[in-house]
Amino acid sequence: MSSRLGFLLVVSSLLAACHRNSHHGGTATEAGDPAEVVNGERLFLETRFAQFFAANMIGGDVNVPLADGDPTMDTIVHANGSTFAGPFAGLSMNCRQCHLVDELVLEAGAGMRTYTEFSRRPAIPDRGDGRATAPRNSPPLVNAFIARSVDTFLHFDGEFVTIADLVRGTITGRNYGWNADEAAAALAHLAKVIREDDGSGALAAEFGGLAYADVFAGAANVPAAFRLPPAFQIDVTTATDQQILDGVAALIVEYVNGLEFVRDENGEFDTSPFDVFLAKNGLPRQPDPGESDLDFSRRLRGNVNSLVNPLFVDETDATFTFHDHDFQFGATELSGLKVFLAEPSSIPPPPGEIVLGGKGNCIQCHPAPAFTDFLLHNIGTTQLEYDNIHGTGTFAALAIPDLTTRNGDPAQFLPPSAALPAAEGVFLRVPDAGDPRFTDLGVWNVLANPNMPTPQATLHDAIAIANGLPTGTADDVLLPLTIATFKTPGLRDLSHGGPYMHTGQFDEIEDVLGHYLLFSAIARVGNARNSDPQLSGIALVGSDLVTLAAFLRSLDEDYE
Repeated sequence: MSSRLGFLLVVSSLLAACHRNSHHGGTATEAGDPAEVVNGERLFLETRFAQFFAANMIGGDVNVPLADGDPTMDTIVHANGSTFAGPFAGLSMNCRQCHLVDELVLEAGAGMRTYTEFSRRPAIPDRGDGRATAPRNSPPLVNAFIARSVDTFLHFDGEFVTIADLVRGTITGRNYGWNADEAAAALAHLAKVIREDDGSGALAAEFGGLAYADVFAGAANVPAAFRLPPAFQIDVTTATDQQILDGVAALIVEYVNGLEFVRDENGEFDTSPFDVFLAKNGLPRQPDPGESDLDFSRRLRGNVNSLVNPLFVDETDATFTFHDHDFQFGATELSGLKVFLAEPSSIPPPPGEIVLGGKGNCIQCHPAPAFTDFLLHNIGTTQLEYDNIHGTGTFAALAIPDLTTRNGDPAQFLPPSAALPAAEGVFLRVPDAGDPRFTDLGVWNVLANPNMPTPQATLHDAIAIANGLPTGTADDVLLPLTIATFKTPGLRDLSHGGPYMHTGQFDEIEDVLGHYLLFSAIARVGNARNSDPQLSGIALVGSDLVTLAAFLRSLDEDYE
């Protein structure tokens, strides 16, 4: 029995109601999920698309289990150094390995996840290229794909503009063990698995024991719960490899699109202590039509500051099952909310405001109700990580080429791609004490990269607008403004999403807040390289961190 199903049997009695967007193998039909979502989960869990499986198939038969699994899958290494048995040990890479949910919920020191991992950077298959981990922490997938009023940028650096592109790039890319020059082999292998699967595997058994070919064809033996709508059906015997990949991606998209925190019939988030506090006090929970999230957050600030006798939230309202702190929104959380919503009178703030603190300026990047602007910022995490390894001031002194130099020597400066499979990609690497060239510059790797044509138009305009420049501004002007810039994460259920930042360098929420306290001061004196202007607008004192942390934990909920 899988750890996923074992968990469900153990804790099902604890759950008063299933999360409406919760998907677990073998129970998805009970939850009434559409067939495209159910089959999308199966593909999300599928371990045979990986290069390791292709290289170690027994007799070329996709239905025979591996004699020995990929060692990458044996353990999950927690950021604190603890190790846990990998839920997919004996197998090879799949999406869920880096985007866990309940697999380790019963393990002391582990717990529930919001489709993310426990390590700072997840291990990836060893191909002898020195890349033993992904370059970045695995972002939580819950709420990652919700509707937004801005252009869509996916991955921390905005490399992908659609979920389907992200899925295709992932399951045929380096995280699945495929090198940049193996795209054709990855595509052919995935198509082979889909065409030749006979439904006899352990994963298939959780999803009706159906062969993929029958599922995609909508064959007569496929029960209604697994029968795909015509728009998703494919005859895999005649489809091209690319059409099969596109079909796989389309179903995974349907699955991950449903990974959202609970909302009510009006579309309002309603399950965290914060949401309950707003409801109890008659405060707005979402923007009015045509109102931006930032303007909504400012309106909410006025409402909150006008409260005279607020009604607080405690465990008589609800309780947590998967969090080790109380379900509460009290005076401390309210103080933290006020700091979170507060903006300075100017950027940077006047000295008096800096001394007093209480100005989180958080809504500039994390406006309610999703608590992200879905855009791209530099808050200094790359610089801090690099300087901690090589010494204070070394990131500021690091030679970063201009556009002409970068694209003139792409094999050194750009990430590996089909056009440049042997590229070093020194600016998309985990920092290393043995090689000071290595760091991660985020969006810098993508903007004006000729090997990544798809995101260029929207990414270019987003960078220009964010910096107050015309959208016609040349790429060579914009490129320096992308150094160490990354996409803003959401803040809901943070307690199930650490370690934090794209580097995974902060273990606790308080550590993140301490970074903002430190780096906002560094930015104000001009020592933060290419930092976002709003960073210098943060004016916090030590006591603010306590109340802010309490407020952020009030955004937790029992996602399951």
